[in-house]
Amino acid sequence: MAVTLTSAAAQQVRQALSKRGKGIGLRVSVKQSGCSGLAYVIDYADEALPTDAHFETEGVLVLVNTEHLQYLDGTELDYRREGLNAAFKFNNPNVADACGCGESFTTRQA
Repeated sequence: MAVTLTSAAAQQVRQALSKRGKGIGLRVSVKQSGCSGLAYVIDYADEALPTDAHFETEGVLVLVNTEHLQYLDGTELDYRREGLNAAFKFNNPNVADACGCGESFTTRQA
């Protein structure tokens, strides 16, 4: 099981943590939301929790609650700039369907 970052995503997280002045890595999770059922949640992690799985890409720590791994296993997190917009993008092989607005998704496990 793994959640990884592309080089662009790892660089963005490193820069953000440096600018923020604290944090040990990135926390990735899901929550019930939207018309398809699940939505991604990303935040900076200041500490690891006992329930976290730890993954490292290019020196960046990614923390995922073990309960969420069934939805996120194999996910690659990318960071893209498109015109004036820049955002993290999830390449999740577990997604079976997504809503039209892109806000939420459902997985094969759900």
